[in-house]
Amino acid sequence: MAIRIIVKEPDEVLHKVAKEVAKITPNVQKILTDMADTMYDAEGVGLAAPQIGILKRMIVVDVGDEHGLIELINPEIVSTEGEQFGPEGCLSIPGYRGDVRRAMTVTVKGLDRNGNEVSYTGSELLARAFQHEIDHLNGVLYTDVAERVYEITPEGEEKE
Repeated sequence: MAIRIIVKEPDEVLHKVAKEVAKITPNVQKILTDMADTMYDAEGVGLAAPQIGILKRMIVVDVGDEHGLIELINPEIVSTEGEQFGPEGCLSIPGYRGDVRRAMTVTVKGLDRNGNEVSYTGSELLARAFQHEIDHLNGVLYTDVAERVYEITPEGEEKE
């Protein structure tokens, strides 16, 4: 178990486009494991490789549903449906939230840790997490697309 340091805004790595993973190696698999350990330790629901300073197209997501931990290499959104609007936070931008408009349901495809092609369809929080993490791979933060960003107190309340 290795907990990595989460890169915080305004680190420039968060604003760069991540590169495709050309070959799945034991090191790529170790990074996925470290990403999951780091996400769970920080009590997050998703983490993208750039958030630990690695410009590779890899994400991990676990929203606490029947899917459990989802690891995706080179993920892509292949379809979207509907719309949702609500608050988002980010482990790289502690102390803030933003109101973001996202698709209600998304289907994503990518590779699992063994190089097998996989796809997932998720709605609500899972859809939001997929979109948020894939945005990270393109150098986009939720603050770039939020209609409103606001500070929150340590108790999770909106700060005036």
